[in-house]
Amino acid sequence: MTSGVGAPGRATITARTLRTDRWWVPPLLTNLGLLAFVAYATVRSFMGKWYWVGEHGYLTPFYSPCLSESCLPGSAHFGTPLPELPGWIPLGFVALPFLLGFRLTCYYYRKAYYRSVWQSPPACAVAEPHGSYSGETRLPLVVQNAHRYFFYVAVLVSLVNTYDAVVALTYGVGLGNVVLLVNVVMLWAYTLSCHSCRHITGGRLKHFSRHPVRYRLWTFVSRLNARHMQLAWTTLGTLVLTDLYVMLVASGAIDDLRIT
Repeated sequence: MTSGVGAPGRATITARTLRTDRWWVPPLLTNLGLLAFVAYATVRSFMGKWYWVGEHGYLTPFYSPCLSESCLPGSAHFGTPLPELPGWIPLGFVALPFLLGFRLTCYYYRKAYYRSVWQSPPACAVAEPHGSYSGETRLPLVVQNAHRYFFYVAVLVSLVNTYDAVVALTYGVGLGNVVLLVNVVMLWAYTLSCHSCRHITGGRLKHFSRHPVRYRLWTFVSRLNARHMQLAWTTLGTLVLTDLYVMLVASGAIDDLRIT
């Protein structure tokens, strides 16, 4: 090997690492966490049932917006401009690809799966198995540069999820409303903490003093940005819990705790 860790001038150490701690634990936990979410989200997206509670107006975010004639009555908050869909197309197919793109190209998730899945590198002072490095200049990693455009769609989807939560409040107030609202708040926090949002609010400014409004927005987003990693994982959890709650109520497994 004449490149990477085996390039001339690098230390000739045959061991992958001299670390004696359990450096492999964080990458392993990251793999397990991402795998669990992907498996759950995939199953639920293609299940095609238990996504709408008509009595209380609860719509799971995995099926929002529902725009086809296959949607249950009342669940299509924006009409049904699309015909019935075959079973192999999830009802939330309009938003799901863009949300997946937003998460895959997220700066934090890149670090997470580059280290855990691609092992580039898996940890500090641990040699990676790859002999060369091309960065994000070739397919498929060059698509990472489209992150800012996925951000715009993610904002629209967050608005749709907010609308869904507000519509549910018109049916009364129950525990499900609290679950939906908490999920929406966390999704907004994650979306607005995005590095692209930070650039939009304060990028290309040479004098913050001349743009006080944008400076305040940039300061707010920067504070959120410092918690981007925590918000990235938290929102995966709130999405699963929200969908799980709606599914349990819709299937009749549990009753929604009503307040009014």
